Amino acid sequence: MMKEVEERISFIFGRRSIRAYTAETVSDEAVQKLLEAAMAAPSAAAKDPWRFVVVRNREMLKAVRTALPNGQMLGSAALGIVVCGDQDAAHDQQIGYLVQDCAAATENLLLCAQILGLGACWLGVYPREQRIKSIQKILGLRDPVLPIACIAIGHPAERKEPRTRFNPAFVRTER
Repeated sequence: MMKEVEERISFIFGRRSIRAYTAETVSDEAVQKLLEAAMAAPSAAAKDPWRFVVVRNREMLKAVRTALPNGQMLGSAALGIVVCGDQDAAHDQQIGYLVQDCAAATENLLLCAQILGLGACWLGVYPREQRIKSIQKILGLRDPVLPIACIAIGHPAERKEPRTRFNPAFVRTER
C-alpha cells in the first residue's frame, strides 16, 4: 500500500524550482492544461478571484524579469504566467482570501508543470509594493487587480533530484 502511495505522489517530491530552460517552446495545449489545473484550486466561498496573464513576448518577459530581482530565469523561459487576483471578486473583498486563493492556484499550476515534464519557478510579487506597481505598469493592470506571483515556465535544461523538506520539529500534536 505505501509503495503505491509513494509512486502516486512522487510528482510532488519531484517538483523543484527550475531556473534553466531549453529553447523549446511550450505548446498552447500545455498552457491550457496549466491554467485548467490552476483554476481547479480551492477558493474561499468559491469566488475564484484569480486572473492570469500569459506572457510569451520576449520583450515583455525581459521587462517582467527586470521588475523582479530574482527573475533572471525569465530571460530563457518559454513563457511566464503572472498570477493575479481581483480584490473585488475575492470573498468579502479580503486581500487575505485573495492571496490564499492565488497561492493555491499557483501550487496547482506548478504541480501540473511537473506532471507535463516542464520546469517552473515561482517568483513572488505580492506584498512587495515596488514589484506590484512595476508589474501592474508593464502588464497594464488596473486596481483592483493585483499581481501576486509570476511563474517562469519552460522545458528544463537542468535536473534536480526529488526531495521532501519534511521536518518533524515543525509538527505538534493536539497543541
